Amino acid sequence: MSNKNSFTVSAFQFEEQFLQSPEDLEKLRNDGSLMFQQVPMVEIDGMKLAQTRAILNYIATKYNLYGKDIKERALIDMYSEGMADLNEMILHLPLCPPDQKDAKMTQIREKTTNRYFPAFEKVLKSHGQHYLVGNRLSRADIHLVELIYYVEEIDPSLLANFPLLKAPENQDQQPPTCEEVSAARQSEEASHRCKSFRRSQEDFQVLNKAGMDAQYMQVQYLEVVQQ
Repeated sequence: MSNKNSFTVSAFQFEEQFLQSPEDLEKLRNDGSLMFQQVPMVEIDGMKLAQTRAILNYIATKYNLYGKDIKERALIDMYSEGMADLNEMILHLPLCPPDQKDAKMTQIREKTTNRYFPAFEKVLKSHGQHYLVGNRLSRADIHLVELIYYVEEIDPSLLANFPLLKAPENQDQQPPTCEEVSAARQSEEASHRCKSFRRSQEDFQVLNKAGMDAQYMQVQYLEVVQQ
């Protein structure tokens, strides 16, 4: 899941700079900042954090997006991991060989409508609240909004049977958009400046042909500088 949206909702100010070549990534490796020789990496509070989940967990904890107790954190983790499974399938779609894309799209449609979206719709329906956990914003809600955006981009009809997830006509029932959440939090948290280095989707297949690992192509290098 995207670190970018977590920074946005947490009231970070950041700029994105795209890695243009494998050499750019190699330069980041050689400066000693990438613990496991891969992005993402976030520099924050005197630390250089690697691994997406570690980064997201730290940001969520720092900005009260990770539940009020261990039970809520377990639910947030469970929902987020399910979203990550579907998200990964969607992110890999541009890398599929042309003769496999139709099969991949069929799989995404099936998993979306029969497994993942029914589960999240059921959660929202079960408690009648705007948020997935504890009637307050959490990282799970941020990931869900992001996932809905991705699904809408590939096939908006996949949301047709999920009124609590669908936007924008069910605004009173659905989790808030990233823009709404960010605006609500601006008065609560001090701003930060963040540089985001990531690869544009258009370059994925070029670098894949050049032998660059897809894992390195799809994630972000983020440097956060306290103002």
